[in-house]
Amino acid sequence: MTAETNPSSTRHYKTLFISDVHLGSKAAKTDYLLDFLRLHDADTIILVGDIIDGWRLKRSWYWPQPCNDVVQKLLRKARKGTRIIYIPGNHDEFMRDFPGVHFGGIEVAQRHMHEAADGKRYLVLHGDEFDVVVRNARLLAYLGDWAYDMAIVINIGLSAVRRRLGMPYWSFSAWAKLQVKHAVNFIGEFQRVVADEARRADADGVICGHIHHAVIEEIDGIRYINTGDWVESCTAIAEHEDGTMELLTWQQVRSVPAEREDTSEVEMLMTRALAQHAA
Repeated sequence: MTAETNPSSTRHYKTLFISDVHLGSKAAKTDYLLDFLRLHDADTIILVGDIIDGWRLKRSWYWPQPCNDVVQKLLRKARKGTRIIYIPGNHDEFMRDFPGVHFGGIEVAQRHMHEAADGKRYLVLHGDEFDVVVRNARLLAYLGDWAYDMAIVINIGLSAVRRRLGMPYWSFSAWAKLQVKHAVNFIGEFQRVVADEARRADADGVICGHIHHAVIEEIDGIRYINTGDWVESCTAIAEHEDGTMELLTWQQVRSVPAEREDTSEVEMLMTRALAQHAA
């Protein structure tokens, strides 16, 4: 059996980049992410925003056991020596109140300049600051978030049917988004603006999240990398030991049953962060 299909063989990378998990949302693919984290390890893991969905948690508290399992898995990796950097996004913006603070070994940063093994410098940020809707029209952003939730509900139903029929995972919400000309135009403009920011920072490339559209491409001499998400596409970016960047998808991983972990540390850290933000 090859490394691609053997659940007991863990792949090790120099760096893993993960974003847009949206813990606290019913759409979060926590079981897929747990599989991924068990089978992929790295010297450094950079969380590129929207790991916790504070917007949805404010509307209605939803924090099932798998959310604790994901956080606990990351905390265990930190305790074992993995450097974990948390760059907050717009949905977990409450974490932006703690730049430089460590939570259980996870360090918080507004943005990060990552130097790859091949010497290339990548500006790492979530990207919401370049989304005009989120930055200048918060009400519209929330309404758009609600519409997106509806697409996700459809996605969950279709996924259940496809599983029963033995068909592979497919994201209706991701497909629908790419059928809308306005959305496609927005993605292109977002990529260009973020690439321009990397150029201003004298970086060779940029690694971001936010728009749930995973891709690695060149934009006017800048390497643009988007990590995707764990709601629709279930993707991450891996840096190999030679600095090569690869787009990984959960479909490359064979599913294994998730283990349960002690949740007391997770609950303590969540309570601490939310309480200090409220104060």
